[in-house]
Amino acid sequence: MGKIILTGDRPTGRLHLGHFVGSLSRRVELQNSGEFEKIFIMIADAQALTDNADNPDKVRQNVIEVALDYLSCGIDPKVSTIFIQSQVAELCELAFYYMNLVTVSRLQRNPTVKTEIKMRGFSDDVAEGDTTQKKGIPVGFFTYPISQAADITAFKATTVPVGEDQEPMIEQTREIVHKFNSIYGETLVTPEILLPSNNACLRLPGTDGKAKMSKSLGNCIYLSDTEKEVKQKVMGMYTDPNHLRVEDPGQVEGNCVFTYLDAFCRPEHFALYLPEYENLDALKDHYRRGGLGDVKCKKFLIAILNELLTPFRERRKYWEQNIEEVYRILEEGSAAARAVAAQTLNEVRDAMRINYFADRELIAEQAARYKEENK
Repeated sequence: MGKIILTGDRPTGRLHLGHFVGSLSRRVELQNSGEFEKIFIMIADAQALTDNADNPDKVRQNVIEVALDYLSCGIDPKVSTIFIQSQVAELCELAFYYMNLVTVSRLQRNPTVKTEIKMRGFSDDVAEGDTTQKKGIPVGFFTYPISQAADITAFKATTVPVGEDQEPMIEQTREIVHKFNSIYGETLVTPEILLPSNNACLRLPGTDGKAKMSKSLGNCIYLSDTEKEVKQKVMGMYTDPNHLRVEDPGQVEGNCVFTYLDAFCRPEHFALYLPEYENLDALKDHYRRGGLGDVKCKKFLIAILNELLTPFRERRKYWEQNIEEVYRILEEGSAAARAVAAQTLNEVRDAMRINYFADRELIAEQAARYKEENK
């Protein structure tokens, strides 16, 4: 069997630079490498509804936004299958069977689940009829690792390119695969995680310097942002709070501008936009000893980001003028994905011995046995 990729995003907003460095750029690179037999890219609308059940229009509208971001950053629908999660019903059935293989305590220990629950303000001690503003944890949200395991295994993915924060989720998928195969026989494929190769890309911070770049925190630079919006956001970016004057020594570590330069800067950018410096190390050294202002560094970053995003904007403009074609791509991709997932589901049913109508041998054996008993 060839190498297969499964990856995706929740449609709760437009995609941002954190998504790009964490996974999207790698998807495009791998797509164009010719190394993989199949590439499945999922718009995870069903999972997005687990904590947006009261706002389905938000999810519905952002499905097309995510699709546009995929196409604008270079995902090619002729090579990669882009599909909508909710349109592949087999994923729900697989998740239902996998729920019997995972304990509640194991889900509670999942670091990603714990972090996401905290970020969204959920509480595990909300009683029925509670009139406070506390929100209980939706079961669907709590069991997301199981749903993700269904998504990955349905397509027999060998490789899952994601950010560092998703590592515990992939580990849980591997546990589910191991347990299923140990009980029912070798059926599912064990996936490997593929992390970004650039350490600065493992978890890109928000423009405010807090945590990671997150739509819910409003600290994002979106792939669809205009030149003006990029400039405004970078100029307001968190730097070293003690670097008050140009002549003051500055700290590079924890400084958002330099973290972003680590992620996006290439050697050739200096000749184009900042020729007085040989490379990023020279720029950092000057900043550390003093005499280099934040504005100069920010203008350099703005030039680099706009160079990256300009072709994205151009492709997005084309696809925005051809929305019917985007929906056709999603419909055809969903149909293709469903056919693959249906085959895996049939194999799972066979392994679990719940393939009653397909097992003609079972029917013949039982018919013969009852005939013999009733002679």
